[in-house]
Amino acid sequence: MLLSHFSTKSSLRPLLCTLPTYYHTSSRSLRFGFYPSAFFQSQLCPLPKQPSLTCRVRTSSSSGSVPMDTSSPEATVSIDSLANDLKNQSLGADDKICNNNNSNANKVKLTLEDLNWDHSFIRELPGDSRTDTIPRQVLHACYTKVSPSVEVENPQLIAWSESVAEFLDLDPKEFERPDFPLIFSGSSPLAGALPYAQCYGGHQFGMWAGQLGDGRAITLGEILNLKSERWELQLKGAGKTPYSRFADGLAVLRSSIREFLCSEAMHHLGIPTTRALCLVTTGKYVTRDMFYDGNPKEEPGAIVCRVAQSFLRFGSYQIHASRGNEDLDIVRALADYAIRHHFPHIENMNKSESLSFSTGDEDHSVVDLTSNKYAAWMVEVAERTASLVASWQGVGFTHGVLNTDNMSILGLTIDYGPFGFLDAFDPSYTPNTTDLPGRRYCFANQPDIGLWNIAQFTASLTAAQLINDQEANYAMERYGTKFMDEYQAIMTRKLGLPKYNKQLIGKLLNNMAVDKVDYTNFFRLLSNIKADPNIPEDEMLVPLKAVLLDIGKERKEAWINWVQSYVQELAASGISDEQRKAQMDSVNPKYILRNYLCQTAIDAAEQGDFGEVRRLLKLIERPYDEQPGMEKYARLPPAWAYRPGVCMLSCSS
Repeated sequence: MLLSHFSTKSSLRPLLCTLPTYYHTSSRSLRFGFYPSAFFQSQLCPLPKQPSLTCRVRTSSSSGSVPMDTSSPEATVSIDSLANDLKNQSLGADDKICNNNNSNANKVKLTLEDLNWDHSFIRELPGDSRTDTIPRQVLHACYTKVSPSVEVENPQLIAWSESVAEFLDLDPKEFERPDFPLIFSGSSPLAGALPYAQCYGGHQFGMWAGQLGDGRAITLGEILNLKSERWELQLKGAGKTPYSRFADGLAVLRSSIREFLCSEAMHHLGIPTTRALCLVTTGKYVTRDMFYDGNPKEEPGAIVCRVAQSFLRFGSYQIHASRGNEDLDIVRALADYAIRHHFPHIENMNKSESLSFSTGDEDHSVVDLTSNKYAAWMVEVAERTASLVASWQGVGFTHGVLNTDNMSILGLTIDYGPFGFLDAFDPSYTPNTTDLPGRRYCFANQPDIGLWNIAQFTASLTAAQLINDQEANYAMERYGTKFMDEYQAIMTRKLGLPKYNKQLIGKLLNNMAVDKVDYTNFFRLLSNIKADPNIPEDEMLVPLKAVLLDIGKERKEAWINWVQSYVQELAASGISDEQRKAQMDSVNPKYILRNYLCQTAIDAAEQGDFGEVRRLLKLIERPYDEQPGMEKYARLPPAWAYRPGVCMLSCSS
């Protein structure tokens, strides 16, 4: 049964309810009653009643209290409207950039030497007094200044993203420069850059791992584009840092192609993500043991230039909270930095009007978001994370390594390792071979893990006395509410329904899991069903035949029953077939970056043919378009795609 796949692992639930012991705090245990996986279970079972929220709005002259039941649409709108008023910005700047494409022809184009550097991170935060790359514990510092040290031999530019170059205001001619591969392999310095590696820690597979840090990623610095948007440029695979531990600080072509392509694929799917400017080969070979089985081999080396407004992670705060009172001031400094540069709307909240929320627990605790900017910030980080995870679930993306050091404070998808998009719908799917024993990071567990990671992040802020227990609990409650709202809205749009239908969607997911139906292709084909209740029963499944080829008579009847219920919903909506198809095709992609497509490009690239990498880049820039002539990229995976190293990968990169 599908329910067993969506059940939270019993080992996770106790961890969700207590603060990590390494945070040196006497604070009582955090309590919150929402587990996102319970939402998936509720597709066939009623949701437990959520605690009501009370919103108290206080001004200098009057006060009032309005109870809100979170289960009502009005309550959701009211609470989210408040959050939106506090935000006044999207999950990322990309949407604003895309809306200004018409003016690109008139934009000033810059050379690399013209980039406007503004190194706020190293200017405003404490750094390491040493600059060597000897592996060590870096104490009382957010970063270490280091320079790329990768060896190259005739490096080559393989591919670059036009849309990333656009918002960086880079002239496309810059990519034709003979020295461009040298600069973005780290072999030649980039004028104006002040490179550094960031210090952070994290929980890996549920266990505190201590200091981790940028072991092979070196940030060149921050630039301000012509719209004063701040962007960090980072080279991944550029050599050793103090955080490399026993590794070589390098990256191989295999993993670099995957990260480059998936960064851009996720953006064009509409999912918040770090971006990738370019992919460069080093001309040198790197030794890797892909499956950690004692069989290392030489692989081509490569470097990806990653781009994000910030690479701050949950672990950036955790490491300093874990080191006791001496480093708690750094937690505050990092929080102030993030709010100042990336959440300025929170810094500028109107203090004359206080907006507070009371949870429905026995304490009736009140959370006032405008009296504590750190609480307001924590709530927004939680909501962004919830929205991100909901978008992953909607498109069938499985990250594979949701450690806290891989969680962005901006709500971005970050660090593409052994990721995978669902082929056959399997809620227990994990693309990470290391994750196989417990499937902690499988597709169905991602909502729970997002909440678990938020709990660890709130603990670091509580340890630094930036937020209290009630504020931490409220942030986690908001995660649950936001995830439910976002996921329900996404699934409603995917089915072209006017409103959410829990029973209909629950039965659909059960059917898809039982028959291992291709997730992407099913939803794309679903828009071809007509809202005609008079369709003969033997024609009911014709639009879906390409994904329902191998079902028997009993399963065929189950699908016919579901389609009949679905058609009744469509007919009652009054939306025309044409309008609904256009809407559904705009949210159900025709093309995703399937692992076997990546592998095909990797195999060719390792033989010196980079054409498939470039073709895939063009394909994923328009995932919702039909793109005549490219239909082969939407085919079901071949049999060889299910072998280890394709459908599942290790963290080796």
